Amino acid sequence: MANESIPLYRPGNDLTATASAAIVGKTFVDVTGGVNVATGAPITVTTATAAGLTVGVASRDTASGAKLHVLRGKGSVVPVTAGGNIAVGNEVEVGASGRAVVLASGKARGRAWSAGTSGNDVFIELY
Repeated sequence: MANESIPLYRPGNDLTATASAAIVGKTFVDVTGGVNVATGAPITVTTATAAGLTVGVASRDTASGAKLHVLRGKGSVVPVTAGGNIAVGNEVEVGASGRAVVLASGKARGRAWSAGTSGNDVFIELY
C-alpha cells in the first residue's frame, strides 16, 4: 500500500497505536507508552487489565511491535469478545484477557447491544 495515510489521532474516533505485546483482536486495550514527540511515533498499547482502564478495542490480532487501529469513541458500537455471559443492556467492564464481562467492581466501559457467552462476540456501545 504505497503512500497510505494512517492518522495518528482523530478526536473521538479510532487511533493508530503500536502493540507493546501480542494483542488479540476484539479485546480491550490500554496505553503502555505515550506519543514520541521527537519522532511522532504513536502510543503503545497492550491488553487491558481486569477491572482496569481502557483506551479502546483492538481492531485485530497484532504481534508485538506491529501497528494496529484502536476502535474508540463514545457511542461507537463495536464487537468485543465476551469473558462470560452477557445480556442485552448489561454494562460491561474489562475482564481477564481484555474480554468484556458484566460490570462488578471495575469501571463501566460500555453497554451490551447484543447477548453472548464466553468466547463469543458481543456488540458493545463504548462509553
